Amino acid sequence: MGPLAGYKFIELLGLGPGPFCGMLLADLGAEVITIERQSKDEAPIHSHMRNRRSIALNLKDPDAVEVLLKLCEGADAFFEGFRPGVAEKLGVGPEQCMARNPRLVYGRMTGWGQTGPMAHTAGHDINYIALSGVLNAMGSQGQKPTPPLNLMGDFGGGGLFLAFGLVCALLEAQKSGKGQVVDAAMVDGAAALMGYFHAHQARGVFDGDRGTHFLSGAAHFYDTYETSDGLYLAIGSIEPQFYQELIRLTGIDGQTFAEEGFYSKPVSDRWPELSVLLAEKIKTKTRDEWCTIFDGTDACVSPVLSLQEVQEHPHHQARNSYFEMDGYWQQSPGPRFDRTPATQPRPVRKPGEDSASVLSELGLTEEQIEQLRVQGAIT
Repeated sequence: MGPLAGYKFIELLGLGPGPFCGMLLADLGAEVITIERQSKDEAPIHSHMRNRRSIALNLKDPDAVEVLLKLCEGADAFFEGFRPGVAEKLGVGPEQCMARNPRLVYGRMTGWGQTGPMAHTAGHDINYIALSGVLNAMGSQGQKPTPPLNLMGDFGGGGLFLAFGLVCALLEAQKSGKGQVVDAAMVDGAAALMGYFHAHQARGVFDGDRGTHFLSGAAHFYDTYETSDGLYLAIGSIEPQFYQELIRLTGIDGQTFAEEGFYSKPVSDRWPELSVLLAEKIKTKTRDEWCTIFDGTDACVSPVLSLQEVQEHPHHQARNSYFEMDGYWQQSPGPRFDRTPATQPRPVRKPGEDSASVLSELGLTEEQIEQLRVQGAIT
């Protein structure tokens, strides 16, 4: 089930964004076969590895390379996360794989991209978002930049960017009958996510300094506030009608706070003062008391939930947003489709657990599979 049912992807396992891309595709029905470097007795505790089969190949062995190329013959897409040139040295670069299957879409997930002076250098999420202007905008005014976990580079600008590119190339291949290489760079994906703020800077709404944009906590109407029990509320009352609801339901002085909720204004000198006054008001009640007051309203106020709390929230429960598997709570597949819904994902497989079944589907006999295992092509 799922809108990608019938498509086959071969994943040459990497770190972070690659497995996330594989999970997104597999969750929506695609068959994803993961190529791992060596088999292990235990499955990783990692939701990004769920919902696909695993085969362990030693790509230093020519017979193992042949197995991978054979898999590409019957696949719609292949993706890897090595530095530029590494896959070619292993014998599984775009030219080698697409020679076996001209319709194959070949995805490449890197930090810096396949070209440019930094293409062959190492890096991590923090480096890619630093070069994209993302990191400089993260954090409070007057403080050093604060990394937003590895959400912007690895996952949003990386795995999601690659999944989008792969599906776009597959759509084009249906018309042209030809595959192509998808160069998905995290530095490009992070830059795309930052495009909105380039426009705001051009309009004069954002001066580029950390903590000065109304969406970065500079404005009192878009920030987090501590409650009397040490927990937090998130307030996002940007538009005038929602701002008026905030004023009404908190009981703050409407005259003092009037005309200061319009996001189109440049930075207001009064925002710091109003933030202090609003913080004092929010501190008078517990988080749950405020949630009761704001429940069902358009004030755009929500509780700041911990990872331990999210699956217990009524909205998530009503939408079945989380389910328990492999001993912990995981997010359900998304987006949601009304005609081709995704099914609940399957548990994470042990590395190499499906080697025999995958090779058997390629037409290898039990004797041939055992020979590959003996010689170390299958690890």
